[in-house]
Amino acid sequence: MRYDFGSDNTAGMAPAALDALISANDGYARAYGADDVTARAADLIRARLDADAEIRFVFSGTAANAIALSMLAWPHEAVLAHHAAHVCTDETGAPGFFGSGVGLIGLPGLSGKIEPLALQAMLEEPEVGHRQPPAALSLTQSTEYGTVYTEEELRHLIEPVKLRGHGVHMDGARLANAAAAGFDLTQIARLGVDVLVFGGAKAGANCAEAIVMFDKSLARRIDNRLKQAGQTASKTRFLAAPILGLLESGDWEAGAAHANLMAQRLAAGIATGSTFCLAHPVEANAVFVRMPPEAHQRLNVAGWACYRFDDGSVRFVCSWATREEAVDELLQAIATL
Repeated sequence: MRYDFGSDNTAGMAPAALDALISANDGYARAYGADDVTARAADLIRARLDADAEIRFVFSGTAANAIALSMLAWPHEAVLAHHAAHVCTDETGAPGFFGSGVGLIGLPGLSGKIEPLALQAMLEEPEVGHRQPPAALSLTQSTEYGTVYTEEELRHLIEPVKLRGHGVHMDGARLANAAAAGFDLTQIARLGVDVLVFGGAKAGANCAEAIVMFDKSLARRIDNRLKQAGQTASKTRFLAAPILGLLESGDWEAGAAHANLMAQRLAAGIATGSTFCLAHPVEANAVFVRMPPEAHQRLNVAGWACYRFDDGSVRFVCSWATREEAVDELLQAIATL
């Protein structure tokens, strides 16, 4: 089975990330994030975002998201998110676990983007003592369906939430792909996002993400929270170093730009050279295809790993490591279906 397009998690570490990890392994360094490698990585993230923030490195996006949401809502409250968001569909209740009962309210919207009218309607729902009221909004950039919010789209979602005094979280597992697609990272803090998960793993790092707290009050006792959650790395430099390598080399953006380009190549080939149609706009590194179950099964039998998503379409994901030759081989296989 070939996993070229199964997920951007199936690729190995990018060379710049691996080189930085090897470099960080040389000699001794202070433990628990007090080392120079971790400090430099945090500084580069602040520079990319053009914002001051408290930053911590953790082992997984799920933990990063769940811990971030637990900062924004009490156990008797809920978080609003797109119904297909990772926090709603793929984290096994982690936000509720880390948040001691924090709920999730799924909202509709085309291609992974929350519909503003649906958000407004939920915000205007009367609060009653029998259900969890919304206290925060979670946004995904780029979205689970490979689309990218514009600054204006984000503003229309964030402003009404902030007017009610609620918090805003952004899941940036594929933030590099959004940036490569033209999204201005410096707008995240200015739009009112309180806490961001800055993606590393899908951009070519190892299992490493950064929690970026623009609202520094959220960082009160953050180290205690992370320690209790099993997310404190004694050798934090090995989490921070790969992200440092990607940022110093420019490969955090360059690798994502390559992944996006390969997705465009794949989408164009499917649209013009097959009987199948695209299910969603291709704006980042994911391609969703309307494909009958029989055709999907034949593609799997032919050795191509690809998965049916919750809207019924089949998802193909490109990464920093995707080769043009692999895209063309996949297109030939799809054409035979």
